[in-house]
Amino acid sequence: MLKQLVKTNQFQIALFMGILSLFCFTLSLFRVEISGTRHFLFLNWNLFLAFVPWLFTMILTMSPNLQKSRLAVFGMLGVWLLFFPNASYILTDLFHLSYNSSMPIWFDLVLILSFAWTGLLYGFLSLWNLEEMIEQFLSKRVITVLSVFLLFVSSFGIYIGRYLRWNSWDILHHPAKLMGDVGDRIINPFDHTRTWGVTIFMGLFLTMLYFTFKFLRRGKAI
Repeated sequence: MLKQLVKTNQFQIALFMGILSLFCFTLSLFRVEISGTRHFLFLNWNLFLAFVPWLFTMILTMSPNLQKSRLAVFGMLGVWLLFFPNASYILTDLFHLSYNSSMPIWFDLVLILSFAWTGLLYGFLSLWNLEEMIEQFLSKRVITVLSVFLLFVSSFGIYIGRYLRWNSWDILHHPAKLMGDVGDRIINPFDHTRTWGVTIFMGLFLTMLYFTFKFLRRGKAI
């Protein structure tokens, strides 16, 4: 795998993301040691879920033969989309900030933002990889529209995860109930204004962040 990472020019990115993830994990352990509580350890699981979509795209990136298969690429897109919202979901863990915490609120803010930023990078890098892979099948204009659409779908996923408490695994465990909740919000949008408020404004925010990320990366600023 190491040879493939070097060959596909992904080694530095993988190393950098590994360092960021280790930093986040270390912060969470430091909090446990100082506070004597495990309150924010769940952030490590959320970060792992954010890592999963990037892992999917990296597997394809390191498999040139699979990249040539439309079925493999778009099949992976379907699975990837189930996990993609997890990358930006960590932003909503800011809801857990409290002055009544066992640690200073400024520390918890740094902790959550560190996890959120790392999760966002996993998501954006995975979307960037995906765009590069489907360039052989679709035009750049279509890919741009598709990326924006996926970011808004991700925002909808954030809503159903944070407010309805569904997760990626529930598509297998409780598909009927999950599809019922999703379908109701699509069929009766005016009965669920918060759903679409969160989806639209979070979608705009993620789109702004992602295209800022793309602009800086293309300019080799990162």
